[in-house]
Amino acid sequence: MRTRTVQWLVAPVVAGTLAAAGLIIFNPLTDAGAGKKADTGAPQRTVRNVIFINGDGVGAAHREAARLFYAGPRGTLMMDSFPVSGRLTTSPDDPAKIVTDSAAGASAWATGVATYNGAVSVDPAGNPLPALGAEAKKAGRATGLVTTAQVTDATPAAFFANAKDRAAQDDIARQYLERSKPDVILGGGEDWWLPAGKPGAHRDKPAEDPAEGSRGTKGDLITKAKADGYQYVTNAAGLAAVKPGKVLGLFANQELFQQKPEGQGDVYRPPVTLADMTRTALTGLAADPDGFFLLVEEEAVDEFAHSDNGTRVLQAMGELEKAVAVAKAFAANHPDTLVVVTGDHETGGLAIEDYADGDGPFPVKGTGLKFWIDWTTKGHTGQSVPVTAYGPSAERFNGQHPNTYVHEVLRPLLVN
Repeated sequence: MRTRTVQWLVAPVVAGTLAAAGLIIFNPLTDAGAGKKADTGAPQRTVRNVIFINGDGVGAAHREAARLFYAGPRGTLMMDSFPVSGRLTTSPDDPAKIVTDSAAGASAWATGVATYNGAVSVDPAGNPLPALGAEAKKAGRATGLVTTAQVTDATPAAFFANAKDRAAQDDIARQYLERSKPDVILGGGEDWWLPAGKPGAHRDKPAEDPAEGSRGTKGDLITKAKADGYQYVTNAAGLAAVKPGKVLGLFANQELFQQKPEGQGDVYRPPVTLADMTRTALTGLAADPDGFFLLVEEEAVDEFAHSDNGTRVLQAMGELEKAVAVAKAFAANHPDTLVVVTGDHETGGLAIEDYADGDGPFPVKGTGLKFWIDWTTKGHTGQSVPVTAYGPSAERFNGQHPNTYVHEVLRPLLVN
């Protein structure tokens, strides 16, 4: 029997409970602006655009917990409704670790080379490698990145920069402006674009995290970005008013959330939503007649899973689902667009249980049932991760592959 794709992620019967937990009610099809064209998912002959979506830390159990919570036992998340599904292994090439971090995982996608943890598109010897986003730009595509992390964090950096250590975020920002030149840069991390002692739109040492503050060592990169033709926006109103052309949006000092233990200052209330950033990016990038590459990342799943915070993980999964709906709607209207949704690794060793042990309870949508989330670690695990795909060349993601396989599929589509 065919299952139905989730229409409303929170049923009215449990709305009050979820609102109290800070979780968001939405219809991913209406709120994301779903398209009107037929949704066949049939392979096309050519790929003009690629939207690559990373749910940071999202493993199979994260998707299943979100499905139960938002869609119910007979429902399907948008990200799982794609016609093609497979799995990716995540092992790095690290002399000390068999479990990957985000930098090595994203570098495998962006370069096709397995490398060490902390590496940003360099090989195990530290030599820089061609990164997929930068290559797509050189090939004439428009490019962009959207994230709820710092725009210079490991995953976006791997597609547009090279660094022996992912901590070099100010130099990664410099490389964006001087070398890879993404057309759209939206997310957090203003601290890395300004020198210490020069606060920007987001004040230093805010009450929610006094450790935040400008810390760059490469000069005033925001002023440089403006001189290079980037519109600079810092809030939702600015994002809504973006005009065609290059845009840099930095909406927080660091991430667009506060990662703290559950009930101890943890906040997931982004000043701009991942879906809105994705929609703005797609609107701008779609104007390029040569097509585009867009990276979209929901970082908060990983960060809150590190704190074993099921409430916030589910909230972030809902926001990821909204962004996937925006991408799917775009692809339904632009059949030369490939959409890929996966995760760089699994975080937390998440397990779903039906008895009171661990984090919860959380309601199962449309039923009187509840589930609990149990965690085996506050770190990453070595599990393989699901990958789902929609559009031309989606069928390439059938089966199980190493994470480097992403590069094998995407590079020929983007660099030609």
